[in-house]
Amino acid sequence: MNLWPPFLGAGITVEHIAKDFRQARVRLKHGLLNRNIIGVHFGGSLFAMTDPFFMMMVSQNIGKRYIVWDQAAKIEFLKPGKGKVHASFGITQAQIDDIIKAAESGDKVLKDFVVDVKDQEDDVVARITKTLYIRKKIKKS
Repeated sequence: MNLWPPFLGAGITVEHIAKDFRQARVRLKHGLLNRNIIGVHFGGSLFAMTDPFFMMMVSQNIGKRYIVWDQAAKIEFLKPGKGKVHASFGITQAQIDDIIKAAESGDKVLKDFVVDVKDQEDDVVARITKTLYIRKKIKKS
């Protein structure tokens, strides 16, 4: 993923993805290509560093019988981001079980996941809420 153009161009580095896809960690260096007009991290780069992870983690853990898409996202900017920032993602077995149970009927499930982007002092710079759309695939006859 570190060679994926949106990450490479923005200076985003994937530091870790667990083998079971239940944890991930990314970081973003502060550079000339990802600053806004006042010299702090560009909000689009902060969002980009968090974009694919919850969808990837959930889809890898619930299996191919389900459709998983990003349905919505919200970002709250809480503090100007300077220097290196990082985000750590995690999903639990309880969350996976709840999704599977809710989607079993074939109805759509909308599930929110939240991740904080933190600076080097572990202060929260931005909070991103991702809403995933999950639905069991319909069997074709």
